[in-house]
Amino acid sequence: MSLRINDIAPDFTAETTQGTIHFHEWIGDNWAVLFSHPKDFTPVCTTELGAVAALESQFAQRGAKVIGLSCDPVKDHSKWAEDIKEVGGHAVNYPIIGDHDLNVAKLYDMLPADEGDSCEGRTPANNAPVRTVFVVGPDKRIKLTLAYPMTTGRNFDEIIRVLDSIQLTAKHKVATPANWQQGGDVIITGAVSNEEADKIFPGYKTVKPYLRTTTQPK
Repeated sequence: MSLRINDIAPDFTAETTQGTIHFHEWIGDNWAVLFSHPKDFTPVCTTELGAVAALESQFAQRGAKVIGLSCDPVKDHSKWAEDIKEVGGHAVNYPIIGDHDLNVAKLYDMLPADEGDSCEGRTPANNAPVRTVFVVGPDKRIKLTLAYPMTTGRNFDEIIRVLDSIQLTAKHKVATPANWQQGGDVIITGAVSNEEADKIFPGYKTVKPYLRTTTQPK
């Protein structure tokens, strides 16, 4: 069954470059970003892991932990991390899951259940769907899923933008419009009456009866 937004993120135990983790326990009270890769030593993925290494402190500022996954053994990840640092200029200080048995890839519906139980003999093309991003909240529910083709590098600035939106809208009765950036105007949700909006968002603007905007809440 495919995973949808607001589903509980499947829990699992796996070996990583930082030891064994139990996913839900590892998340704790944080947000989490799980991003997957079809195979080690692939060019686009090398740049992506490096990009996340450069942005890890920005994720941390938002209370978010990052974790990678690749369909190869952990011992290969450690060697790959040297290339990632050389190419991207930042050390990989976050864990990378060794999904050599394809367990997590199948659990998260990135590969069919009948796809076998070993990474041996598989090419990046065999694992092409294993290029997904999952943002998971402290409640262990999936807040975002994104799937990318192998030839298109992921935009992790966009993941940070989405995190900002999700965290803001979880605290306030607002939504964020297209191309919203931190500090921009937001939309008052339909659950807020005009009378309530007058109190909560004084000076709000009515663009259409169903579209009311206001400055971003603090």
